[in-house]
Amino acid sequence: MGCWFFILMLTITTAVASPIKNQIHLLRPHSGSAGHKHSDINCLSWRLAVETDNLQDWTLVPQACKDYVGHYMLGKQYRDDCDFVAAEAYKYAKGLNLTKDGKDIWVFDIDETTLSNIPYYALDNVAFGSIPYNATSFDKWTAKAVAPAIPGSLKLYKQLIKLGFKIVFLTGTREKFKEPRIKNLKGVGYTQWEKLILKGDNDHGNGVEYKSSKRKELVEGGYRIRGNMGDQWSDLLGSNPGDRTFKVPDPMYYIA
Repeated sequence: MGCWFFILMLTITTAVASPIKNQIHLLRPHSGSAGHKHSDINCLSWRLAVETDNLQDWTLVPQACKDYVGHYMLGKQYRDDCDFVAAEAYKYAKGLNLTKDGKDIWVFDIDETTLSNIPYYALDNVAFGSIPYNATSFDKWTAKAVAPAIPGSLKLYKQLIKLGFKIVFLTGTREKFKEPRIKNLKGVGYTQWEKLILKGDNDHGNGVEYKSSKRKELVEGGYRIRGNMGDQWSDLLGSNPGDRTFKVPDPMYYIA
């Protein structure tokens, strides 16, 4: 964990060096912030509502919770939360009887599930999702192929392969970023998979509809989705979600 955090902070420092406009968003130096309250909103309750999907169709992190989200994403609690989800997923996976025919698959989302965009979201002009999404800016970040792995997810990925699962990456990233995605995944340790599914020009609908359609294709192709892991509820809802789903935390954005 310590090594990953050092690499992450080094990545952030590199990404935001020099120009003032690109500096990392300055966080107030109170520790933890897990119980930090603002006059008009309890940010811990807001994040709980986000993670349980009780709060839907939101577009921006509330300004009052900008610092709270920043401290959470850069702090120990976020890493611990991701590790806990991964550990529970492994506990479930190792209890399954696989058929050994190569059709038992585990579906992973990519952004904020297997790769972390924290170095990008920590930038001052992004501010952990409290500033409107800029597709052009995020596309440039994606093209760099430098997102670090989420340690718990990478560990789970390796454990699943040892157990005999085939891995499928199913992402909303567009097809034109296929090469950067492959470079990024392999560069941080995700070195093999059964399928890498990206969003093509002919793929339509919202997140739930798109991912449901791709999972349907997998099932019709004879695959059994034994597990499914994502940071958005749209990764886990809809048809053919898999035998069991696991959600990793992400209070920075919402995809319907």
